[in-house]
Amino acid sequence: MSLTDAYDPENIFARIIRGEAPCYRIYEDDDVLAFLDLYPQSFGHTLVIPRRSAACNLLDVDTDALCKVMVVVQRLARAIVDELQPDGVQVAQFNGAAAGQTVFHIHVHIVPRYAGQDMRVHAAQQGDRGELEQLQARLVRRIAAGA
Repeated sequence: MSLTDAYDPENIFARIIRGEAPCYRIYEDDDVLAFLDLYPQSFGHTLVIPRRSAACNLLDVDTDALCKVMVVVQRLARAIVDELQPDGVQVAQFNGAAAGQTVFHIHVHIVPRYAGQDMRVHAAQQGDRGELEQLQARLVRRIAAGA
């Protein structure tokens, strides 16, 4: 998909927003939704998306929606670091298939990184559902506690 293709309202993130597809939600408000990546690059890999913006990428998202997403990205990165104690945290955003984007609804990745870990961009296998559920509960508690 190129940088100028039209938004597809049937993409998986649009379906998640509408409640038509499940996810491991860790945060939501009227404007932003965050959930664990089903194919995590690292333990705690989280995706943050705008709820109301039909934008494929950074080039076509409205500034207000982008700002709201980034405020949540910072808040959640802090909570993830506090809870999981990684050695680093990667915040990434891809635009267009040639840049590595695979879901064409703008989103930001928060990826905890641990020393000696492979820096892969796309995971080859789905995360363990039980592990994702436990992690979801931990992060929801941490976020609710004000981290």
